[in-house]
Amino acid sequence: MAVSFHDPGPLLTSGEHAALLAARERGASTLDCSLDLGRSTVTVEPGDEAWTSRGRRYPYLGGCRERTIYYWSGASFEPAARFTASLIKLVPTEWGAPTFEIDGIKMLPTAQVSPYEDAGRKVTLVEPRGKVVLDTCGGLGYFAAWCLEGQAARVLSFEKNPDVIWLRSLNPWSPAPGSGLELVEGDVCLEIARLPDASIDAVLHDPPRFGIAGELYSQAFYDELARVLRRRGRMFHYTGTPNALTSGRDLPREVAARLRRAGFDVRPALDGLVAVRD
Repeated sequence: MAVSFHDPGPLLTSGEHAALLAARERGASTLDCSLDLGRSTVTVEPGDEAWTSRGRRYPYLGGCRERTIYYWSGASFEPAARFTASLIKLVPTEWGAPTFEIDGIKMLPTAQVSPYEDAGRKVTLVEPRGKVVLDTCGGLGYFAAWCLEGQAARVLSFEKNPDVIWLRSLNPWSPAPGSGLELVEGDVCLEIARLPDASIDAVLHDPPRFGIAGELYSQAFYDELARVLRRRGRMFHYTGTPNALTSGRDLPREVAARLRRAGFDVRPALDGLVAVRD
């Protein structure tokens, strides 16, 4: 099913909230800060009981945890997190663009690079300009954002977890559906069977780790990717770089072997593989 986004209003991190409190303490009449995770800067007015942005008053938080992003619910600031089958949480980074966690497991790299910029490097590998791109596991949509920036003709993005889509709707770094992006709530393992043969020019495949979603590393799924991808179509497949000595397996090698059986030429690239359909 297709999904829609809304304006989440101001977003607060512990750093921005601390700056608001410090401005109030020193009696400042205005403060320049970011209320959209570093995408822009606005001028706010710190008051004794509340602070004002664009003519609207907002309360200070009673407590503000470091690894939490707070969104305005319309009545109060609430953590950008949900717990259904798993705890899914939007997490701030020093780079501005957030990552997200599922049960405490970080889904995007943040240690040495912005997760947004990391996605940009990987999208370059599939050369999206003018192409129909399949984004198998949409997550926060950073692949899709860079495909649109790279003038892809169309991006078809699947995300099966509605809580991740909700996080995405709050995140100002995530692209909204429309204008070339079709975001579908659905399991790509099932949905891919509905795609016509040779209907896709490029694929971006960034699955959760093997222990969580082994079906996305299966021969059957790679055969389906080969079916929908046009000849000479390119794919970037994130595998990570697990240590074979400690894990007891060489996942990139296993994946490469399955992709070759499906009809791809494969080479290592960044923290994954580039595969070209024969």
